[in-house]
Amino acid sequence: MTRAREEDVPLEELTVPGRVEETGSRDIGEDGINTDAASSSRQRAESGRKRACVLAGSAILQMPIWGFAMSYGVFQEYYSGNEQSALHGKRDLTGIIGTTSNGVIYLAMPFLFALFTRRWARRRQAAALCGTVLTCLSFLLSSFSTEVWHLVATQGVMAALGCALIYSPTTLSLGEWFNTSHRAVAYGVVLSCKNIVGSTCPFLFRALLTICGAPTTLRIWAGLTAAMSILAIFLIPTHPSSLVPYHENTGSSNNDLNDNDNNETTTNPGTRSREIPWSFLHHRTIYIYLIAITLQSSGYGIPQTYLTTYAHEVTALSQTSATLLLTLFNIPGIASSAFFGYLSDNKHMQLSATTVTFISALSSALSAFLFWGLTSRGSMALLVLFSMTFGCFAGGYSGTWGGIINELEREAAAYNEAIDTGMLYGLLNGARGIGYVSGGLAGVPLLKAGATAAARTAATGGKGGLRGFGYGTSYGPLIVFTGLSTVFGGWGVLWKGKGLWRRLRM
Repeated sequence: MTRAREEDVPLEELTVPGRVEETGSRDIGEDGINTDAASSSRQRAESGRKRACVLAGSAILQMPIWGFAMSYGVFQEYYSGNEQSALHGKRDLTGIIGTTSNGVIYLAMPFLFALFTRRWARRRQAAALCGTVLTCLSFLLSSFSTEVWHLVATQGVMAALGCALIYSPTTLSLGEWFNTSHRAVAYGVVLSCKNIVGSTCPFLFRALLTICGAPTTLRIWAGLTAAMSILAIFLIPTHPSSLVPYHENTGSSNNDLNDNDNNETTTNPGTRSREIPWSFLHHRTIYIYLIAITLQSSGYGIPQTYLTTYAHEVTALSQTSATLLLTLFNIPGIASSAFFGYLSDNKHMQLSATTVTFISALSSALSAFLFWGLTSRGSMALLVLFSMTFGCFAGGYSGTWGGIINELEREAAAYNEAIDTGMLYGLLNGARGIGYVSGGLAGVPLLKAGATAAARTAATGGKGGLRGFGYGTSYGPLIVFTGLSTVFGGWGVLWKGKGLWRRLRM
């Protein structure tokens, strides 16, 4: 078939080599209905139903995956303040459980995304079910814990690994089912559900801990996790494109159009080769963003863990008010993630990924320094303001990742290199995991240092200065660490400014 002939014939009428046309597939049937159009309509309707099920399943999964991790501050207050519980060991170490849980989930993602992208795509549902079993078993074991390290191992590590095993394969399937249209909307809906979970679960856990105590609460949560996860996993089938064997899906799909004159093959955009391209690691852009995400995440996890304890111990707020702060911390993320994603994709006022991340990072840092740091005893207004502003700007930071991925795609196109956005998304989550873990590990000695400094100041009768504010309490070093680490989440703008300055000087 010559190129001139191809230009005269509509694309849908071209005969594709290797495809056998069914006789009469485009004819009008005896009842006067275009059978091909009717079949296509049925396929679209079936695909729409499956997408709706996938979206519903992904939304439901946000509760068993993130409910405990995003609400751990309630457990932290319970563990540190309930002296009558049969828990032995250094209770200040319970502060690392929440950040460790988030960190392990995110750290596992690069490996699990790479594993289930193609090689084990057929086993995604089985893997998610195994993750459910591991998560439920971890919470059941933690309900019998008598030592602090038992909680760290079961809640911080084992349950987190189970949640990562649920999250990774199901998220890959979500992206594939919405590969061609409404992907941003689908991710936005799921991310909003995640923040809804973070806004409601603190009250659920507070009520259960008050009525039943920690052991029974953990067993109830294990049961809820099993029920919701199993239901949702069966609503998320693996996309058919991922079930095609490698030798059938590496550049020779039935949907390819071959140009015989030039002996060229155009690969279907929906197909991917077996090997994951790693050429983007040869450029410094990815490392700038990975470092930024790591630094931002190390500070973002601190308020999630210590805000309720701070509100109860320092500002003398009730447990209900302290729990409300954690809810207010998560509520703004419902809208802010979509807002920062809009800033990254806005066609009318184009902002680079570095600019958008800088806006999020700087605003978060100012919130920590001005609102949390200057909170005085009994002052709930500033704490509420901090919870909402920090939750908005820091919680929306992950919404900038779409712009980061777009920038890395443009860079790969400029170098004529391939890039796997699924693997790239996994790496960004891995950087966030490193940040969560490092922030949690740094939080314990910072809190001890702050307690020592506050006790020394009280013993010497020090007055004035910042003693009456958050900076003068045992949480002072944590506040400073939170502000500094989040502001460095926007350090990529310095590299862009450096490059612009070089071009202006030339």
